Amino acid sequence: MRGNAAMHDLVAPGTLAGVLELLAAEPGAWTPIAGGTELMVAFSAGRLAAPKLVSLWGIPDLRAIDVLPQSVVVGAAATFLDLRRHAVIAAELPLLAKAASWIGSIANQSRATLGGNLVNGSPAADSSPALLAYDAEIELISARGRRRVPYSEFHAGYKRNVLAADELLYAIHLPRRFASHKQYLRKVGTRRAMAIAKVALGATALLENGAIREIRLGAASLAPFPTRLLQAESALLGQTITRDTIQSAHHALLAEVKPIDDIRSTADYRSRVAVNLLDEFLLQLRREESH
Repeated sequence: MRGNAAMHDLVAPGTLAGVLELLAAEPGAWTPIAGGTELMVAFSAGRLAAPKLVSLWGIPDLRAIDVLPQSVVVGAAATFLDLRRHAVIAAELPLLAKAASWIGSIANQSRATLGGNLVNGSPAADSSPALLAYDAEIELISARGRRRVPYSEFHAGYKRNVLAADELLYAIHLPRRFASHKQYLRKVGTRRAMAIAKVALGATALLENGAIREIRLGAASLAPFPTRLLQAESALLGQTITRDTIQSAHHALLAEVKPIDDIRSTADYRSRVAVNLLDEFLLQLRREESH
């Protein structure tokens, strides 16, 4: 069954204030649509349940990328092509630029937005491991005001998040303090391009006198939503990278992940690959530290 446009309303207020006014007047009634790369697929297949859509496309407030002294603030409607082309992101937040290159084709990257990728809430979201590794914060906005939450607390379950019915994801805040960190991002999929992740891992770490002083591990496809691997981080924090430390991190990771069997992979495969990716990152850290 194909979608029927007559079953949906689409409005385009053209301003952020107009969108927020609409959401405030009928909380939960309107579904925001930006690039539409997910919603239009659902519409074409006759699976788009949202009867009322409000367009965010072309609203400058939502597409800006602002470089501040302490952070880079990415508007929720910035596209993945915007991210790939941004010089500061490429230089200081290369994991995000790399993740942006994974999003479908160039045509997809020209339409798909960072905010849409997050709100869609796929456990395999390409941008999420990088944002988790960079300790990103999410700014939410409504007619009532603004609030910020750590991205690691944004997802509340499979395809669920902490957005209130009248709220909009406004921006993603990325600290500018990772230039001296070791950084890592790897995605494993069926193909080299245009593939949904079977497993992905993003990581940042700071070493001091051979010991791990800071570490963040963000994963996709290992839980019902993109998640920080807090137990594995805890097993590594303050430790030198020895065989015993790596084994402890393996056990911690396997204890906290909750992968599933699905059409793309099995839970066992995902767990094994996650351990291998963590190994790759830790061994890379040890090699670089020894030189």
